[in-house]
This record gives sequence, structure tokens and C-alpha cells, in this order.
Amino acid sequence: MTSTERIKTTVCLYLNYLVHGMAIVILAQNMTVLGRQWHVGDAGVSLVISSLGIGRLLVLYLAGTFSDRWGRKVFVQIGIATYTLFFAGIVLSPNMYTAYFFGILAGMANSFLDSGTYPALMELYPQRQATANIMIKAFASIGELLLPILVAGLDHFHLWYGWSFLLCVVLMAANFVFLRARRFPKLSTVRTEQTDAGTPVKEHWTPRKLVLGIVLTIFGYVSMAIFYLVSQWLTKFGTDVIDLNLVHARMLVSIYSVGSILGVVVTALLVERVIKPVWFMLADTVISLLALLALTLIPAWHVALISSFVIGCSAAGGVMQLGLTIMSNTFPKAKGRITGIYYTASGLASFTIPVFTAWISHVGILEIMWFDVAIALIGVVCSVIVLGLASAPQVASKIEQA
Repeated sequence: MTSTERIKTTVCLYLNYLVHGMAIVILAQNMTVLGRQWHVGDAGVSLVISSLGIGRLLVLYLAGTFSDRWGRKVFVQIGIATYTLFFAGIVLSPNMYTAYFFGILAGMANSFLDSGTYPALMELYPQRQATANIMIKAFASIGELLLPILVAGLDHFHLWYGWSFLLCVVLMAANFVFLRARRFPKLSTVRTEQTDAGTPVKEHWTPRKLVLGIVLTIFGYVSMAIFYLVSQWLTKFGTDVIDLNLVHARMLVSIYSVGSILGVVVTALLVERVIKPVWFMLADTVISLLALLALTLIPAWHVALISSFVIGCSAAGGVMQLGLTIMSNTFPKAKGRITGIYYTASGLASFTIPVFTAWISHVGILEIMWFDVAIALIGVVCSVIVLGLASAPQVASKIEQA
């Protein structure tokens, strides 16, 4: 594959995640108008948001497994097509039940994209796997940054909210056409190797590596839960707890997204040259915990601005992608399947977190942030365990490749 063709394919893959970033926050940013359209309150819209997690859980593991057999491109194409149905379907949904169905499609689309994109990027850039995966988060964060600005603009000029959804439809459709001509690298996943005598040799899975895989899977849930909760409820936290107007409350999400983009750039630069991924995991989770504590204990405008930025840098700065890269390099012969397992855990978070927060919101929005603090504390514990296990000689060489 030529360098030019590799760049074209990479651009296609990243553009999908820019639109995916918009999809992450598009329901929450339009919570009020969608609630009126579906005749429900904020809790009802939150339950629709939880349907994305169901969609991820339904297909992610199988999509990752079949991605190792059938190739990456077909799953990326299915993901684009399914996301297009979601954006169009939400606008046309007359009630939350119909919207719930399309939300499930969005979760499935995310799973299809993940199962094809992450392994493809690791195969496109075998020497820069961590950076390639982290840049996915950068483009998703750009989408999260642009969408609230677009929604605020539509609201300011009293334009139809659906234009933001239709923009995503156009971008996905254009990228689907562009992707058809792109080439993908050969699959690197091999289920068994052959000895000189022709005997299959299976990968040696030690108990320590298995425990590491389990802890990293839990971390996949936790890392998604921390920033997913913030991205969905930060605007509501600003209006209900800090008493901000809607424009300033949405600005918190934009500041959070700017921090996420900066965090991705810093992580990509340092993790390749200065700091090992396992140390980055620990640092990011500790910083996230401290920022969430500050936001919750001192619900004031200036504190919220700083905390939103710091949370974006740490919790949404690529730490989840680092966890996947570490796990994929620990079990290198099944990258698609490992991606499926890891993001099944994150899909479980995107399903359960809105359900939990819908219930907690009846108590208070501040209590939702305390819930996030507890999750961040679990993330710190997971990072400490991963750091300890990663120091073992039998897994250290694999992890350093990340």
C-alpha cells in the first residue's frame, strides 16, 4: 500500500469518528426539544440515550470476531450505513419507543465502526498503534466540540433542530461513497502459528495475563462511564446546579471538548516518546478524580470551566484507547476479538450509565456528579492494578509495544 493510499484510508476512518463525536452528544444537546417531540421529560430522553449501549452490546463481540475473518472494510461500511439510519430516524421519530429503536441502531453502528477501525489502524500503523488509536478520540472530540456550537447557532437563529442531524447524514453518505475506492491493509490477526514441524502453536496465556485482561476490560467500562456521564450531563449540571443560562452551560461541553482535543495531542506526543501507556493510565485517572471532586464540591462557574477542561484532557484525552492498545498488544493474535471484548464493556457502560443517571436525576443533578466521582475512584484502582501486573516480565514486553 502506498503512502498516499494509506493517508486516504486513514482520513476516511477518522472522519467517521468526527461524526460519531457529534452522535455522542446530539441527543443530550437537543434534550428539551426531543422531549417535547416525544412527549417525555429529561429522564425519558436519557432512557433513549441508554439504547445506544444496548446496540453496542448486541453486536460488538461478534463484529470484532468476524472482523478478524472477513476483513475490516465491510464492517466500517456497515457502521456508516447504520449511523445514517440513526440520524434520519431520530428526526422522524414521533415517540420515545421509535427513537429507542433508532438509538439501538446507533449503538450497533458504533460497534461496527469500532470492530473495523481500531484493528485497521493498528495494521496501517504497526509501529504507532497507540498514536493511531488515540487520534480516533481526537476526531470524536472535535465532533463533540462542533455539535454544541451548531445546536446553539440553530437555537439562536430559531432554526429547525433537525438540520444538525441532516448534516451528519450528508457527511456519512459522502464518506461511504469515498470509502468504496479505498484499500485496507492485509489482516494481521492469526489464530495459530506453525512450528517447523507443522504443529500449531497457540498463544501462551498465563494467569497473570488473564487477570490483566479482566482488569483492562473493567477499565474499558470505567473509562467510558467517566467521560460519557460528563458529556451527557454537564449542560444540565450547569443550568440546574450552577444556575447558568443555556448558552453558558453548553459552553462547558465545548470547553470539555477542547480539553479532550488537547489531551489527545499531548498523550499522543508523550506516550510515544516519554511515558509508558500504563503510567499514563494512572496519571489520567487520578487527575480525572481530582477534577471531578473539585467540580462537585465547588459548583461555581470558574471552577466548572477549569474542571471541565481538565476532565476533557484526562478522562477524554485518549486514556480509553490506551487501555485497548495495551490489551491488544497483550493478546496480539485476536485484535478484532479483543476490540470486541473491550468495547463490549464500554457499551455496557453507555447502556447502564444513562439508566442509573435517569434514576439518580430524580434525586438531584449534583448526585449524578458524585456518582461519577465514585466511578473515577474505581478507575484509579484499576490503573494501579494494571501498572502492577504490567511490570511482570512475561507481559511487559508486549505492553511496551503499545
